[in-house]
Amino acid sequence: MPYEKRDYRRLQAGDDLIHFQVAYQETDLDIAIPRAQYTTDLAGRAERIIRHYRRQLEAYIACDPVFGRTLMPCAVREDAPPIAREMAAAARLAGVGPMAAVAGAMASYVAIDLVGREGEIIVENGGDIYLHSHRPRIIGIFAGTSPFSNRLAIKTDPRHSPLSICTSSGTVGPSLSFGCADAAVILAASAALADAVATAAGNAAGAPADVAKAARMAAAIPGVLGAVIIAGDKLAAWGEVNLVHPGAGIENE
Repeated sequence: MPYEKRDYRRLQAGDDLIHFQVAYQETDLDIAIPRAQYTTDLAGRAERIIRHYRRQLEAYIACDPVFGRTLMPCAVREDAPPIAREMAAAARLAGVGPMAAVAGAMASYVAIDLVGREGEIIVENGGDIYLHSHRPRIIGIFAGTSPFSNRLAIKTDPRHSPLSICTSSGTVGPSLSFGCADAAVILAASAALADAVATAAGNAAGAPADVAKAARMAAAIPGVLGAVIIAGDKLAAWGEVNLVHPGAGIENE
């Protein structure tokens, strides 16, 4: 299953949702909106929002190049835009560089600007998801060649919305990882935090036997709600994680 085709997006389907894709430079979003809320201008609005935040980050990195390349937490300048500040704060908690939080941060900023903090939406950016839903959702887990891949999913609880589910992998996709995790999946209210901690947890899984250690590391970070770490045939889960089969139905909708 080639990563570039983003076939994992079929694991996020919902009959009540309309999906559309928006891509600009390296940002490639799948956005799902309830049918009753969908309008034809949403894709154009989403692209303008992406361009706005990318310009902010590019301008800031031009003034503070360390922010764009460091693999360690770093301070930001007083003139840093809010998205850069949030990325840096999340990275500080996770012990990684701020760009480890960029995909999650972009997903959440686009979602909130597009429908507000209370509007229902799912935005996925390269495996990093921000969702606000009044009903449970089934989010599939793609873990490369692991026997768990496409056989497990997370059933979300509306009480936790807005919720972010971000994934890092040392075996799938282009993201930088120093571990061997097929999927390090982190749940948090903050998408920037979930993204940064997913990177840190993936780095901590240097061997399949390290999945429990990586989950414990994630559990110790304030703001993390749950974690699923998969490496080969090993899996560790912690926290507010309801693992189900990807084909599981949603009761009491």
